[in-house]
Amino acid sequence: MKGKSPGIRATLFTALLFCHSVQAEDLAAQIDRFIKVQLTGSAAELKVQVRTPVSQWPQCDTPQLALSQTGRRWGNISVSVRCGETRRFLQVQVQAFGPYLVATHGIGAGSKLTAADLRLKNGRLDTLPPRTLTQVRQALGAISLRNISPGQPLNLAMLRRDWVIKAGQTVHVIALGNGFNVRSAGKAMNNAASEDGVRVRLLSGQIVSGIANHDGTIRIAL
Repeated sequence: MKGKSPGIRATLFTALLFCHSVQAEDLAAQIDRFIKVQLTGSAAELKVQVRTPVSQWPQCDTPQLALSQTGRRWGNISVSVRCGETRRFLQVQVQAFGPYLVATHGIGAGSKLTAADLRLKNGRLDTLPPRTLTQVRQALGAISLRNISPGQPLNLAMLRRDWVIKAGQTVHVIALGNGFNVRSAGKAMNNAASEDGVRVRLLSGQIVSGIANHDGTIRIAL
């Protein structure tokens, strides 16, 4: 039996390349949507770019996506992509643009912060120090632990804030996944202010780590 003609082989090869390209574009679009849903309300604008080479991406129509549990929201992050039994961690750069908190004027160590001490500035959030504050309410009433220069971005390490969660308190845990969330309850194992890390012993006995929300709930990424 004669083999396929060069023209047919070229057509099949082109079709395979096109199929792989479409699948790659679909996965990139799914990752883009997934991250933007997970970070809804955290920034005014997000730009998502998958940095891992396309040749290393798993291929399937309905991948299961999850963020790594590092607590990092943007910058260079990892996204777990599972296709059947295959699981890959893709490196993704998330550029975030939006408001962040800066000092209106010089603030001395030991000062209790008021609205007059704070203002919002717009810019790239992913290039700022970790745990930079993005809302005025996160700093109101907090005590400055160091001298802060005029215009300096404020982050959690600079301030002592009231606990929103206390060790031993019953708390509600919200686990965020790809297009769904699961709620559970447990006991907090440490004190935490808003946006602090906190460990929780669930009713099942399992211990999980998450981030404290300002309302006293805890979020974790699946």
